[in-house]
Amino acid sequence: MAKADYYEVLGINKDASDSEIKSAFRKAAKQYHPDLHPGDKEAEAKFKEINEAYEVLSDSTKRAQYDQFGHAAFDPTAGGAGGYGGAGFGDFSDIFSSVFGGFGGFGGSSTHRNGPVAGNDLKYNLTITFEEAAFGARKEILIPREETCKTCGGTGAKPGTQPVKCTTCGGSGQVRVQQNTPFGSFATVRTCDACGGTGKIIQEPCADCRGRGRVNKSNRIVVNIPAGIDNGQTLTLRGEGEAGFRGGPNGDLYVVITVRPHKLFTRKGYDLYLDMNIPVTVAALGGEIQVPTLTGTVKYSVPEGTQPGTTFRLREQGVSRLNASGKGDMLVRANVQIPKKLNEEQRELMRKLAESLGDKVADSKPVRRGIFEKKKDKRS
Repeated sequence: MAKADYYEVLGINKDASDSEIKSAFRKAAKQYHPDLHPGDKEAEAKFKEINEAYEVLSDSTKRAQYDQFGHAAFDPTAGGAGGYGGAGFGDFSDIFSSVFGGFGGFGGSSTHRNGPVAGNDLKYNLTITFEEAAFGARKEILIPREETCKTCGGTGAKPGTQPVKCTTCGGSGQVRVQQNTPFGSFATVRTCDACGGTGKIIQEPCADCRGRGRVNKSNRIVVNIPAGIDNGQTLTLRGEGEAGFRGGPNGDLYVVITVRPHKLFTRKGYDLYLDMNIPVTVAALGGEIQVPTLTGTVKYSVPEGTQPGTTFRLREQGVSRLNASGKGDMLVRANVQIPKKLNEEQRELMRKLAESLGDKVADSKPVRRGIFEKKKDKRS
């Protein structure tokens, strides 16, 4: 049976770049790896074909020979074609090491675990008042976290002792395992079981942290709330997360802010909104009202003829701008109040006002008649 075209095997064009060849190989090799298809002869054959294609196309010299002569370039029976004596499928440990970093996730990783590692980040939800968000505040919170053990300095070893190099992995944190299969010899790299990938063995653990090098503690941290912060925003406290490993930096603490609603004001950005009741007489004739703000009350002159729903703007009576100068505004919406009960004198004044405006209103308030008067009318 004729061999399939190497470019078709990897699913790439003939002008594919080196990175495209490598990417195609990674995808195909993972798809047909024998570990994922145990006992599947077709998958094994496909896997062999994929590796053979990659070994040729990833080598610029072999690729040039293949482009010129095809498979004959590697057929020792084809005279003068190239004389490479076959694609060389036999030991792909170097291929997998370079492409996947230690067998591409099938049985380990070449990443060393004995270097510095940053600590975990932490998240804290903090609820504050509307005023604290507007003006800023200083809050103290209690954070449980893992810290470097002060007794052993984070080594995990008893004071006066030191961890020793792991004899199983030689201090590398990894062990190399050679596997022989019908398709060649494969080398896998996996985490050392003896030291857990650290490359060191603690013979005498620290009594305080029990060899972990870290202890759980609760710490009080001061959070400076900036003026103008809004609901849902997050403050980042660098280095206030959990301690790093093996000299790595501490993680960060993210404080998520929740602002309690205000009984009077609604906030949009840095502006405040207020619905305020205004007497009908003030709305009609104009007058002065007292408007509540976050810092007290201010006077405002309502213009004559103010209609229900009219909005007034009070400059610089809103919330401080976050990390900037100035404040937002306050927008006051007028709710014109109509009196529900009037005495006779007030009703007469309103009738006169209606008459002068040409409005048609009821002539007088209906008089309630008692039950005895109603019966008398019936008898008559």
